[in-house]
Amino acid sequence: MADWLVEEGIGEHRAVRLEHGAIADARIGWPGGLTAGEVAEAALISRIAGASRGTVRFANGEEALVDGLPRDAAEGAPLRVEVVRAAIAEKGRFKRAQARPTRRPVAPAPSLAQRLKAEGHTVRIVRRFPEGDWDELVAEAWDAQVGFAGGSLTLAPTPAMTLIDIDGTLPPPALALAAVAPLAGALRRFDVAGSIGIDFPTLTEKPARRAVDEALANALDGWPHERTAMNGFGFVQIVSRLERPSLLQRIAHDPAGAAVRRLLRDAERLDDAGALLITAHPVVLAAATPEWRDALGRRSGRIVRWQADPALALRGGHAQIVSL
Repeated sequence: MADWLVEEGIGEHRAVRLEHGAIADARIGWPGGLTAGEVAEAALISRIAGASRGTVRFANGEEALVDGLPRDAAEGAPLRVEVVRAAIAEKGRFKRAQARPTRRPVAPAPSLAQRLKAEGHTVRIVRRFPEGDWDELVAEAWDAQVGFAGGSLTLAPTPAMTLIDIDGTLPPPALALAAVAPLAGALRRFDVAGSIGIDFPTLTEKPARRAVDEALANALDGWPHERTAMNGFGFVQIVSRLERPSLLQRIAHDPAGAAVRRLLRDAERLDDAGALLITAHPVVLAAATPEWRDALGRRSGRIVRWQADPALALRGGHAQIVSL
């Protein structure tokens, strides 16, 4: 299986798989919430009459939807469940985590490294990734755009699916084919899963549509999914197993949280002598919990100063070494 590098940062774990020195696949995990693979005792707080579905509440207060309830499971009763999908925040609503009853032993939420190992991958925990690659990936995710020769992809997570629009200056058949490799790469790098809708240029000729379908099949080989053939309007739908929010979803629905986690990572990587000065928009600084602030001081061994600058964009903060 694949070799992954993992950074276990403050508030965020990151994993990458490299090919030819560049990031081919990436994942992030935000410790603290329910995570796929966690097994815990919960309380059944409601169930739909005559159905096998309901809602459970965990000891930390987080709720999850549960499916596959036994007939004798009563409201208020304890129930051991396994989390199969983390909660996902979306515009206008919050999708609770999903769980199912289990007889497996109680097990805490697995870390990102543990989840990768459970899938059969080789994992190496490192202090830092190769310079620049992760920063470029996050910048793409913030912009939700990926450029390629002759065109670009625009990605938009919505409550129904992640939508991907393809635009460019090439003729439609050439543009559609040129977008396939960047599209497949973006799905892997941004860890996009669930329902995905792709709006290719409209191709009126069936041979042109078949060519794109074949190119997609080759580009997505080895990535578990199901896919429709391109219809006459250039639309393709992909469905893959959804276990966690994508990098796009995390940034779109908690930009301050994503921004402060990046700052903490940048600050921890600085090597010169002196104190740490972190400058950011007040909303971003407010997202830094006391535990994270303490962890940065402890892990860096430095005095840490926090400076608010309302003129900065949420993603415009920076960390630097200053004199004591």
